[in-house]
Amino acid sequence: MSTVVQKYGGTSVSTIDKIKFIAKLLAKRKKAGDNLVVVVSAMGNTTDKLIELANNVSTNPSKRELDMLLSTGEQITSALLAMTLKDIGYDAIALTGFQAGIKTEDKHTRASILDIEINKVKNHLKEDKIVIVAGFQGIDKNGNITTLGRGGSDTTAVALAAKLNCPCEIYTDVEGIYGVDPKIYPNAKKLDYISYDEMLEMASLGAKVIETRAVELASKYKVPIYIALNTGSVSGTYIKELDESMEEKVITGLTTSDDDLMVTINNVLYDIKNICYIFNRLAEMDINIDMISQTAPIYGYVNISFTAPKDSKNLILKLVDELKAKMKDIEIDIQENITKISVVGLGMRTQSGVAAKLFKIFSDNNIQFKQVTTSEIRISYTINTKDKEKAVFKIAEEFNI
Repeated sequence: MSTVVQKYGGTSVSTIDKIKFIAKLLAKRKKAGDNLVVVVSAMGNTTDKLIELANNVSTNPSKRELDMLLSTGEQITSALLAMTLKDIGYDAIALTGFQAGIKTEDKHTRASILDIEINKVKNHLKEDKIVIVAGFQGIDKNGNITTLGRGGSDTTAVALAAKLNCPCEIYTDVEGIYGVDPKIYPNAKKLDYISYDEMLEMASLGAKVIETRAVELASKYKVPIYIALNTGSVSGTYIKELDESMEEKVITGLTTSDDDLMVTINNVLYDIKNICYIFNRLAEMDINIDMISQTAPIYGYVNISFTAPKDSKNLILKLVDELKAKMKDIEIDIQENITKISVVGLGMRTQSGVAAKLFKIFSDNNIQFKQVTTSEIRISYTINTKDKEKAVFKIAEEFNI
């Protein structure tokens, strides 16, 4: 019998009826002969409700106690699913992260998995049980419950698959991975497969189908991931190692993100100490910056631009006051109505002209861009948010994605 790890997200198990439906799918798969380890998320918006409860009793909830609270959401789902399976005649056992042997660093609300003692899970599989694991959680060296952050159930599933040396299947409320978000571009094409590198880029750039750390783990341990609709009624998308056929298509995907603002600091005296000071203060204030650009020195001055999350705005405004006090000549502009648009594709490694086509699209359609950054398989631009839909449609049509 082959072993497979499956993961079901919150929308897949948001009601008792949906849990019963998933149980029937698992029973059918078990009857076909597979050993099943099933990772589940909390039901629907349970996690948000738990966070709201915490905020109702404390203006600054203890992160340790918050992890204790949030971990209960996945435990409820796992227990209910195991009960449902037993009720229809299939032996199952629900395990917390700790009971499944998931060991994490001693960091609360966004811990990383250090290792998994997999023998308990293997023993339950030998007993022919369907093993249901509460995702998103583990335990640190001091015996404290920890959680893995948003999307942590994806990471749990991939980590278990890596330890069991088996594939990972992630079932959600979408039919697979699309080259473009179908909500923005209705003609988007679903991908049959995508490489780890491409998926990492797309996930980090705003594609929300799978958590970035899960893809990193899968790439490191060569775990194939299959992402599909939770009904199992249509074929999904495989995330896997690169093969030659993947480079045939120049652009695999296009992503957009409206979550950033752009800060431009003009008239910075060109001295590496000034530039170092700006970025050191950003780091000290825990402001996560992304795209960075700097003009060439003109008469001893440069202009510096960077993007940062919009929820960092208050910290950035505080930094602005500090910089103005220190650097008298600077002028600072903050733009919030921007969108980061990125194209990703392994084909860019071997085929030229992608940037030229993009610049022509922008020129032909009067789309102004503010910044551009590149990697070996990605080109990202910041544009005005009002131009997002037009840019997505024109790029998707040009590259047939």
